[in-house]
Amino acid sequence: MRSIRPSFTVRRGGTARRRTSPVLGALALVSVLALTATACDSGDTDVDGQAGATATAGGAGELKIPDDIKDRLKEHGIDLDKWKNGAWKQWDKDDWLREAQDYINPIIEGLWDPDRMRDAEDPDRGVDDNDLTGDQGVTDPTPQPVDARAVATKYHANAPEAGKVFFDSPEGTMVCSATVVKDPAHPGKSNMVWTAGHCVHAGKSGGWYRNIAFVPSYNDSGLSDQELQTATKEQVAPYGVWWGDWARTSDQWIAQGGQTGGDGASYDFAVIHVTPEDGGSGKSLEETVGSALPVDFNAPAVPKVNSITATGYPAAKPFDGQKLYQCQDKPGRLSINASDPTMYRIGCTMTGGSSGGGWVAAGSDGKPALVSNTSIGPVTSGWLAGPRLGEVAKGVFDSVSDKFAGQ
Repeated sequence: MRSIRPSFTVRRGGTARRRTSPVLGALALVSVLALTATACDSGDTDVDGQAGATATAGGAGELKIPDDIKDRLKEHGIDLDKWKNGAWKQWDKDDWLREAQDYINPIIEGLWDPDRMRDAEDPDRGVDDNDLTGDQGVTDPTPQPVDARAVATKYHANAPEAGKVFFDSPEGTMVCSATVVKDPAHPGKSNMVWTAGHCVHAGKSGGWYRNIAFVPSYNDSGLSDQELQTATKEQVAPYGVWWGDWARTSDQWIAQGGQTGGDGASYDFAVIHVTPEDGGSGKSLEETVGSALPVDFNAPAVPKVNSITATGYPAAKPFDGQKLYQCQDKPGRLSINASDPTMYRIGCTMTGGSSGGGWVAAGSDGKPALVSNTSIGPVTSGWLAGPRLGEVAKGVFDSVSDKFAGQ
């Protein structure tokens, strides 16, 4: 699909400036879709605390990386100490790790401070809407917009599994939404988070994003943007910052995923295994937040689903990314490519930043379960689409669960 890249705001040292793509003018001529993904900041914040932790399985304060990963990093010329001290900001193509087995994410203590989290913003990313008209799959009529409703505070009491994913990309500091999910290998003690593939990996044109971290119940009390200017880290992240020590997305997203719109959207999902930045109390993420959602890989077909609730932190206007919202609607079908699985689509006015947020419906057993995540939506908002989870998604999920099953 042809991509259209609009402008977005980058903040450096508290000053906002505007970058504009040469193709921005095309937005005035066509109706576009956008990945409701990510928000950006400069990513140039200096960090004093550089204590490292693990990228795979080690405990707090240690750097335990499998030998095969160490060897691959050496092949790419990456020194872990230099990485933690700022080398991660280098995005040369040869240094950008891309393959599934190359994921690496050493903890940099203090990197995700309240200011850096608050200032993460969302650029719209779109494709020509006309590309949707030629699909051979099943696409239902465009749903009517459903106004996003604010989740009552405290968020932990009303949506305890929801939170934000923060990460760095070549474009700056970015943000998505995510959901704590159950891990069958660790009943009641899950450290697994579900989000969108484009929140962890750039797809066909890039590699793994860096400094990936999850903050459950971000801004739990719903503080205003002004109040957040002086908020403490405990107010912004009351249940801590959890770094992704391992992540997986689909091979299809890595091979096909586009920086814009529908490319790879049917496989736009990811699972992150997390560990607490500060070493924690020995409790798992699920124990810490008190809840986790099961994932249903056999959810009913679209016509049989009566209602889906999507949850996320929309960051693009008219939202500011600081508060949690939900939309509830009966889903329809959206087919981007005939060869790819049909997606769920609901009416919803949430915007960029809500990407990766969980979609919950009655699962195959009739109980609430995660059945999808926000992937794409129109630039002007009004609806969202998410992948229907099946065998590929289950394979991604199982690979993460199995990796930590004996730990």
